Amino acid sequence: MSNSRPIALRRSEIAVSPERLAMLGDAVFAIAITLLALDITVPEGLHDSELPHALRELLPAIGAYLLSFAVIGMLWLTQHALFRLIRTVDRWLLYLYFALLAVVAALPFPTKLISEYGETATATACYSASIALSLGFLGAMYLRLLIAPALAAPGTDPGELRTTVRRNVLHVLVFVTAIPLASFWSPGLAKYWWLLVIPVRALHRTPAPAAPAAAGEQQP
Repeated sequence: MSNSRPIALRRSEIAVSPERLAMLGDAVFAIAITLLALDITVPEGLHDSELPHALRELLPAIGAYLLSFAVIGMLWLTQHALFRLIRTVDRWLLYLYFALLAVVAALPFPTKLISEYGETATATACYSASIALSLGFLGAMYLRLLIAPALAAPGTDPGELRTTVRRNVLHVLVFVTAIPLASFWSPGLAKYWWLLVIPVRALHRTPAPAAPAAAGEQQP
């Protein structure tokens, strides 16, 4: 991202660069992941015979923690892949990224909901909506680069952007459609529905860019 440059956002010459935004995002993602673990506690003063039961009671919280850890990790990797494609940040990219960070920072709340009330439609729908929002904002940032190619780094492949946008739309649809599944059928079915993101990601995998030729190496 060393070839990027900031863009003035206002006449008062307030400017921001992709590197600074990525640093802010790293901090927000790190804090969100840290907050996930704060609810994994056992009551103090337990007898030895009570500890196994207390640990079993923690299993839903541990499962929710691992799920959200994986989700936040995936979002973090995706946003870093995105920032490698950004040369210049405009207002739309800035607003979309702030919206994404706002959702990520709040993810510990739906995580706590689903750990304590995971069998309810409300908690499952809330968690699904949070993930759908975060994926939607990421996809909108990729779409912005596709609409405004001047914001993208030199050599960015529009086909790669289109593939990523399509994949994000399908991911969002998975989590959005899980909301009525949880509300009108079964929260458990909605959780299994989330697994559809795995084949969607596999079918729309973005090919890795070719490595640049080493110095002095002849091109075929």
